[in-house]
Amino acid sequence: MNLRFVERLRDVIDGVEVVLSDIWGVVHNGLESFPEACAALHSYRQQGGVVILITNAPRPDDSVQRQLRKLGVADETYDAIVSSGDLTRNFVADHPGKKLYWVGPDRDSSIHRGLDPAMSGLDSADYIICTGLFDDETESAEDYRPMLMTAHARKLPLICANPDIVVERGDRLIYCAGAIAELYRELGGEVVFYGKPHRPIYERAMALAGERRGHPAELRHVLAVGDSVRTDLAGAHGFGIDCLFVTRGIHAEEFAGIDQLDPASVKELFGHPPRALIRELRW
Repeated sequence: MNLRFVERLRDVIDGVEVVLSDIWGVVHNGLESFPEACAALHSYRQQGGVVILITNAPRPDDSVQRQLRKLGVADETYDAIVSSGDLTRNFVADHPGKKLYWVGPDRDSSIHRGLDPAMSGLDSADYIICTGLFDDETESAEDYRPMLMTAHARKLPLICANPDIVVERGDRLIYCAGAIAELYRELGGEVVFYGKPHRPIYERAMALAGERRGHPAELRHVLAVGDSVRTDLAGAHGFGIDCLFVTRGIHAEEFAGIDQLDPASVKELFGHPPRALIRELRW
């Protein structure tokens, strides 16, 4: 089980017609964009490739685009965005009249825009939408245990709009909605996940890629790019596509000295190894 290291995206795109790229940790770190990564995706597009950004952001694609612009990621970097927030909005739209209890910070309010959902307290809700922690600077999932036990007693399904457990914010890791969802699952609660590593977000991304190209792409011509073993790598493998794994992201400490890893350690770290490793995305 040999791990292949590459220096540049162009070393692995022979025969690749579509790139499904993660955003946070690959294109930016929440505070600033990575210019070389943006240039790499733009260069790939200039050669005729299609780039779909797939993100576990619990917001609609246009809100994600606004954030990208603020961070200096040009629109020319990608063809389209698909977010877990988009898929969660579809769930809400498909359940009119049902009352929802929202767990998440005010900055995620765009997930409800235009839907006019029936908001309620936990005691009268039909389901929970979780976009994140109310205060991810100070809280952890454990702070939500009492609320989740109450929800479980009422048998409320929890719709997780961001399956990530943690994400980078500058040089720190902060907790995401996935941490709350996983705790609820441990307590025996019902959880519906939208976003990586689950199939719906990949199916939507492939549909968008097909629209841009005028015809569908075969999975063997698709490459995922990401920095999370649990979401990006597992999601790509489960969907049947190769993955280029970026090591400078949330697993950076684990990858120190990775070139000396023995096969058993590789399997323990990755499960199914990626097509190649790259420290950071560059052309």
